[in-house]
Amino acid sequence: MIKLFVSGFPLEITELELAKLIAIHGDIVTLKIVRDKKTRICKGYAFIEMASQAGAENTVTALDGLEMQDRKLTVKISEEKAVAPKSNFKRPVAGENAKRPRRPRV
Repeated sequence: MIKLFVSGFPLEITELELAKLIAIHGDIVTLKIVRDKKTRICKGYAFIEMASQAGAENTVTALDGLEMQDRKLTVKISEEKAVAPKSNFKRPVAGENAKRPRRPRV
C-alpha cells in the first residue's frame, strides 16, 4: 500500500466527496481526513492509502495543483519513516521494586 498526503481541499469536503475525486485514478484502501479532536473541524489535510503504486502515481499526476473552489490541491506520495525494531528491554519501574537484586558475596 502506498500512502498519499493530500492538502488544499475545501474544508467543507466530506470523506465521500474526496473518495469520489480520487477513486477514478486508483483503488483506495483507506481515507482519513484529519479533524480537530474537540470541534471536529477539518484541519485541511488527509491521508489516503492506495492499493497500488501505479494508482498512487496516477492520482498525484492528475490532481496535484488542481484548483478547487479557489484553493490549490496538493497531492504527494508520503515518505514512510523507518520504524525501529522493538526491543525486549524493559525499563525498571520507579520505586522500591526497581532496585537490582544484589549478588551474594562469596
